[in-house]
Amino acid sequence: MYDWIIWFHILSFTSWFAVLFYMPRLFVYHAENIDNEGFVKVVKVMEMKIYKYIGLPAMWTTLISGVVMIFLSTSHYGGVNIMSTGGWIHAKIFLVVILVGYFFSLGYYRIKFLNDECKKSGKFFRAYNEVPTLLLLAIVAMVIIKPF
Repeated sequence: MYDWIIWFHILSFTSWFAVLFYMPRLFVYHAENIDNEGFVKVVKVMEMKIYKYIGLPAMWTTLISGVVMIFLSTSHYGGVNIMSTGGWIHAKIFLVVILVGYFFSLGYYRIKFLNDECKKSGKFFRAYNEVPTLLLLAIVAMVIIKPF
C-alpha cells in the first residue's frame, strides 16, 4: 500500500507544481496586458480555474498523501519511525509549509487581480515565479540526499 501512496503523492505534487509554476506566469501576462480588456477577462477565468480546480485539490492531496506516508513509514522502514531518522524530514516539512504559504499568496494575488487592485509588475511576478523552483530543489534534496 505504501508504494501506491508514494505513486499518488508524486502525481499530486506534480499537478500542484504545474500550478505553482504556471500561475505566476499568468500573472506576468495579466500585469503586462492590464489595458487589454478582452485579454484580462480571459486570463481572470484561467487564473480562477487553475487555482480552484487544479491547485487546491492538488495541494490537499499532496499534503494528505504526505501525512499518510509519514504514518505508514513505520511499517515500511522495518519498524523505524521516519520522523526519528534525522532532520531531513523536519526540513522537508518546514519547506512544504513555506510552499503552502506561497500557494496561498498566489490566491491573494489572484483576488487582487480579480478586483483590479494588483499593482505588482510583470517583472515582480517573473522573479516571484522562481520561488517554487528553489523550494522544489531543496525539498527533493531533502528526500533523496537526506543531508541532515
